[in-house]
Amino acid sequence: RLEEFLKKEVDLELSTLPDFEERVIDVSEVEQLMNSINAVPAPCAPVINPQAPNAATGTSLRVCWGLFSDDTVECYQLCYKPVSHERHSDGQAEHTLKVKETYCTITDLLPNTQYEFWVSALNASGISPPSERAVYVTAPSPPTIKNKKIQSCENAVLVCWESRDINPVDSYTVEL
Repeated sequence: RLEEFLKKEVDLELSTLPDFEERVIDVSEVEQLMNSINAVPAPCAPVINPQAPNAATGTSLRVCWGLFSDDTVECYQLCYKPVSHERHSDGQAEHTLKVKETYCTITDLLPNTQYEFWVSALNASGISPPSERAVYVTAPSPPTIKNKKIQSCENAVLVCWESRDINPVDSYTVEL
């Protein structure tokens, strides 16, 4: 029987369905997963510090922040705007700066004015959520002494001044 079987011509060609031959396998999900393994994740939200003593002049503020994690950060995006106590405060100009360090000195500000600051971290994967907002205040302008109203006697002197600030000043220090 084996001899008869071997004498027969056998067709070893396998038949396949045309759909199977033309099917393209989509590996984009696997490729995306493989790329994400080597990708740096987007950073966490930075933590903005409260205003430090002596961190303000009449026209500038030094703002500092940090990260609680070991995220890879290429730069930071610092945003700020003047605080407005009016109901329609959305019209206030919002400023954005790109900063490499975890601090920034902002200049050309108004004296004795509150500013609201928040910061985000950026890397190749994206931008972090913004930090909590912190309010910083510039120093008041120096008052103007009214020379014509100065009066003095043997044991006392009366000095008058006026403030050029719109917002009220908490206190003044008079030096002799």
